Amino acid sequence: MDIKKVLYISQEIDPYLNATPMGLFSRTLSQGIQGKGAEVRSFMPKYGAVNERRNQLHEVIRLSGMNIVIDDSDHPLIIKVATLQPTRLQVYFIDNDDYFYRHLTSTLETVERREENDERTIFFSRGTGETVKKLRWEADLVHCTGWITALMPLYIRQIYNEDPSFRSCKIVFSLFNDAFDGQLADAMVDKLKMEGFTDEHLKSLITPDGKVDYIKLNKLAIDHADAIAESSADVPAELIEYAIASGKPFMRYPGDGDQTDAYHQFYLSL
Repeated sequence: MDIKKVLYISQEIDPYLNATPMGLFSRTLSQGIQGKGAEVRSFMPKYGAVNERRNQLHEVIRLSGMNIVIDDSDHPLIIKVATLQPTRLQVYFIDNDDYFYRHLTSTLETVERREENDERTIFFSRGTGETVKKLRWEADLVHCTGWITALMPLYIRQIYNEDPSFRSCKIVFSLFNDAFDGQLADAMVDKLKMEGFTDEHLKSLITPDGKVDYIKLNKLAIDHADAIAESSADVPAELIEYAIASGKPFMRYPGDGDQTDAYHQFYLSL
């Protein structure tokens, strides 16, 4: 496929949080693909731990101001942007006072306030989708990394499928061993149904125990993505087996070091 424009939607990107394998992966891959001539933009949540002054974030007024309704409550969408040096790659941050906090802390909201993670994932997905629409930026490929991005393939295929920004794109979902403890709120499925999704859309989440855990959330992403990549060496075997059984293009872990060439070839094969 042609990959002139690539959108990266990431749970975290180095150097905006403390260095982690996922954050380093998100930075080096996006910069590497930009180095191969693609136009690249990246999105991540604006956690309270992101230092706005040090990282020179500023609000994009023309993109902010929309209210996103979740479970009958309005939540203002705030968009901030920074430039990732030395490649000058633009990184957009999805912000909101209800889900992403002002205080700087080493503990992320996703850990400190786990009970909000169901709505936090919905808000991040909706906020990203609406912002890309406002940018009128038509991606050839969307690459999602991290469980907080796991709803994006669902939203792109079922909510934004007719929008020019997404209707022609391929979606890659990266599997990482980034499991969270416990489950998301029992009401998550009901909240997603309020968004317009059906039992068929959400079949990986709907099980007799009513719980939404890390495995089910990743399976949902696999269901709606076009291709899956094993992006760390220790992904749970159940997810690898599910991805292979889907019959979709699947990229095995390419090993440590610079993975840009491996992912570039995978993109071109889709």
